[in-house]
Amino acid sequence: MGLRKEYVVTNISSSPDGSPYVFVTLKDPKEAGGPQAQPVIVSDAESMNDMIRNIGRVMTAQMTGGFTTVIKMHLSEYDNMDIKVGDKLSLTIDKVQFAPT
Repeated sequence: MGLRKEYVVTNISSSPDGSPYVFVTLKDPKEAGGPQAQPVIVSDAESMNDMIRNIGRVMTAQMTGGFTTVIKMHLSEYDNMDIKVGDKLSLTIDKVQFAPT
């Protein structure tokens, strides 16, 4: 028995090292239409106190942005599936038992 979960594709990016892979970012459909998390820059802090105060803001921004799932796919798999941003996907996760060698 496996776990089946539905997602919405929110971002597709190429591998930063130029390898033949793409990264497909998935989000829960209930969170996909919500506010997108904006990056929070802490380096503007003028003092240690400012930096400590900003840490709470950074953590809050991460939590309100929701969680994402990123899948690394070979370019040929990506081309065969013809995935686009906004597509709905479902993933099935099954536990596999391996025999010790």
